[in-house]
Amino acid sequence: MEQLQEIVAPLLSWFAGNARALPWRDDPTPYRVWVSEIMLQQTRVEAVKPYFARFMEALPDVAALAACPKDRLLKLWEGLGYYNRVRNMQTAARTVMEEYGGQLPADPAQLMQLKGIGSYTAGAIASLAFNVPCPAVDGNVLRVIARVTASEEDIAKASVKTKVEEQIRKILPEGHVSAFNQALMELGALVCVPNGPAKCETCPLGGLCRARALGKVQELPRKTMAKPRRVEKRTVLVIRDGERVAIRRRPEKGLLAGLYELPNEKGWLSEDQALHLLKDQGFAPLRIQKLPEAKHIFSHIEWHMIGYLISIEEPQKETIYLFAEHGDIQKRYAIPAAFAAYTASERTF
Repeated sequence: MEQLQEIVAPLLSWFAGNARALPWRDDPTPYRVWVSEIMLQQTRVEAVKPYFARFMEALPDVAALAACPKDRLLKLWEGLGYYNRVRNMQTAARTVMEEYGGQLPADPAQLMQLKGIGSYTAGAIASLAFNVPCPAVDGNVLRVIARVTASEEDIAKASVKTKVEEQIRKILPEGHVSAFNQALMELGALVCVPNGPAKCETCPLGGLCRARALGKVQELPRKTMAKPRRVEKRTVLVIRDGERVAIRRRPEKGLLAGLYELPNEKGWLSEDQALHLLKDQGFAPLRIQKLPEAKHIFSHIEWHMIGYLISIEEPQKETIYLFAEHGDIQKRYAIPAAFAAYTASERTF
């Protein structure tokens, strides 16, 4: 513990001169911190900035988030993936409106009762927005502490995270909790990095780091390897009726729940199989063109996709798909990034 206490002063000094200018830091209200932390989960900071600006302009407070129509909410989140996160945010926002008068609570325990908010996000909101003395331990912090202490413990274990939270809680500097928590995260993001060699020569904790002294920086932290992702072959169909494109809504439960998608089928269909499928669905295909292969990685699944652009005669009756103009899709319907290889091309979409 004495060793960890020694990191406080150099870390705060380093952060004062090296903190990145980030939009959510300019005005760290509880709502802005919350939105940014949810967006930043498994997404790079630079990638989040435009999404954060768009979201805050459209939904500037808890009340706006709580009242937002579902399709518009999903469209605002389009491109960030993990759509359950924004659904959980809206559920939590409605709870905040009903139980807390529209203001996020400062108590981490109360924050953790809200849908989608775990110990890290609760700690981030409480400490960054309210300066409440509580830890905010994410992957960056776990990595920094594991290296500074040369810990051999598996950071994927919940018990290890809980232990680190308690270690940090004991060294939080009074009156500087927000800066300290952000400094730990910033150090992990910019210096004590997860991929590639750590930048030990510029680290303010270099002289205190046991992993560096032992030559074990790249060996730590220890982390259980995740199970290999399941690979699924899929065939994506870009079905065009003149200027309109076929889309459909996915089921309300499961992967990409409730989002709109391009029609797709399990397995890799041949051209003949794809044409027969459309004929069986009541369409009259005119021509078919093979599209490039693509891959999309979810947390537990990989889609390996082939695609076809199929032009059809105008349907004479109601179909199983929604046919929408390109501009309408751009404004109203959230299409997951899984289909980006087929929606990004003006030639096909």
